[in-house]
Amino acid sequence: MITASALVKELSEGAIDSILSDIDPDTFRLNYERERYINAVQEFISLFGDQEVSVFSAPGRSEICGNHTDHQLGKVLACSINRDAIAVASPRRDGVIRLKSDNDSIIETDISNIEITPALYGTTTALINGVIRGISNYGYNIGGFDCYVTSDVLIGAGLSSSAAFETLIGTVVNGFYNDMAITAVEIAKIGQYAENAHFGKPCGLMDQMACSVGSLVYIDFGAENAPYVEKLELDLSAQGMSLCITNTKGSHANLTDEYAAIPDEMNSVAAYYGEEHLNTVDETRFLDDINDIRAELGDRAVLRAMHYWDECRRVEEIVQAVKNDNMAAFLHLVKSSGDSSFKYLQNVYPNSDVMHQNISVALMMSDRVLAGSRGVARVHGGGFAGTIQAFVKDHAVSDYVKYMDLLFGDGSCAVLKIRKYGGLRVV
Repeated sequence: MITASALVKELSEGAIDSILSDIDPDTFRLNYERERYINAVQEFISLFGDQEVSVFSAPGRSEICGNHTDHQLGKVLACSINRDAIAVASPRRDGVIRLKSDNDSIIETDISNIEITPALYGTTTALINGVIRGISNYGYNIGGFDCYVTSDVLIGAGLSSSAAFETLIGTVVNGFYNDMAITAVEIAKIGQYAENAHFGKPCGLMDQMACSVGSLVYIDFGAENAPYVEKLELDLSAQGMSLCITNTKGSHANLTDEYAAIPDEMNSVAAYYGEEHLNTVDETRFLDDINDIRAELGDRAVLRAMHYWDECRRVEEIVQAVKNDNMAAFLHLVKSSGDSSFKYLQNVYPNSDVMHQNISVALMMSDRVLAGSRGVARVHGGGFAGTIQAFVKDHAVSDYVKYMDLLFGDGSCAVLKIRKYGGLRVV
């Protein structure tokens, strides 16, 4: 470790620029990242004094293919992005955790009091306690620390700010008390446990896995307790492309039933065959029985189940496209994933409010701007409101951003790169 003041000096002199550039591949962001780290360390000093510190980082994530397949124990391809949460932290010997996050007040908790507490559902304290308890449940060491956290993972933009935070806290404890021996997969599972059990929010494992493992990550959830995880590499810059995420600013209010209906209807098809999830249902048998299922469960359940099987196949195909460096096939499959989500999964706009279709409008404009092999777009994440994802040729990015910002406001479209690291100790 290094004293916080000495770290400010090293950062100011550019001594850590090579590390920052390795973490964030966007060369235009180096000055921003350097200043961000300096400000974070200075904020730590103002809060906790000039202690010896380490700096940790955990990225946000973007789902590339596998829309709404994880809750059926299907297959997903996701990636980490060059937007992250960083923590300037110093270990404590008394088991107390003091954490300040951007504009929030200081949170204080203690590793001796990390039981599930319903009164804390939905709070940052619950996430911290859940991660600490999860690490302990795995048999690893836990301890206290002082910590300042700042994040440029946009909240509400489908980039998994909560999963990044969970990964970050897990990585801090991993670095201070376990010599980084906790695996990325374990940290992801611990983050999911924290969010489900302590935070009170049901979630799959995709978000945490993409944030923790980093780069491109292929996940097969077929084995629920031990999913298959494979890390892949994709250099978008070498392909002359960028990843754009547009926040369409749609309201998530009153969408709980819309979101819940997707797993409920998929599960109803599985239950028709006495199964819990679609991953153990025979697709051929389903097609043989399709009219009986339509009559009993309705057409939308049939369409959503069919999306699941097609989407899992697309994930397998897109993984092969990445391995074969076949960008044309990759883009075709990304587009096909989005088309299936629109037509069959039907998570692009809520049936309760057809007058407002922000995602539909964003996809329509994307198709127009990106016509002629300039890129592809798809709905991103849970759907109904929120974000779309586009892979855009670099020469078309400025046009694309202009039109997206015109529709949804300045700064709505973020131009991202794929980050090759998950949670890590920076300094």
